[in-house]
Amino acid sequence: MEKWKVLASKYLVQRPWATLRVDTLQMPNGNIKEEYYVLEYPNWVNMIGITEDNTIILIKQYRHGAEDILLELPAGVIEKGEDPADAARREMLEETGYAFSQIEKIATLYANPATSGNQTYTYLLQQGRKVQEQDLDNSEDIEVVELSIAEAKQLLLDNKFAQALHTSALFYALIKLGVL
Repeated sequence: MEKWKVLASKYLVQRPWATLRVDTLQMPNGNIKEEYYVLEYPNWVNMIGITEDNTIILIKQYRHGAEDILLELPAGVIEKGEDPADAARREMLEETGYAFSQIEKIATLYANPATSGNQTYTYLLQQGRKVQEQDLDNSEDIEVVELSIAEAKQLLLDNKFAQALHTSALFYALIKLGVL
């Protein structure tokens, strides 16, 4: 198996949250793909936070693409030059007000490698406690939800998490914790 050769590349949209380019590609068998569209996004972090009381920190927020209020993991963008683990700590603190003494990367995933190359780093944070109020961006409206690990596991098994990367992250975390 060989990589495809990029013959040409052109940006159609370059905005902070939406970058779209079209590539002309040559496949190893010689076939040419004239218009292959690629979405460029920054890398992200997803966090599974377990408190000192052995509860899991989740969030609810409106997601306009889905036009629904979803139960999710805290998550966010890794800033340019930022270490993913530092981004996980920062995003968790901003979105929930919780800080954690232990952190471990448990997965690195692509959301859709057919059309985008960004990765999502998943961290399991443990021994958390609330240390401040939320520090949200002006575009964020987030409700913190604290559940037992058993309750979160049941919601996962009942297909109550709609975000695919969060679902996979929860499976990784529950396996790592020995409860699945």
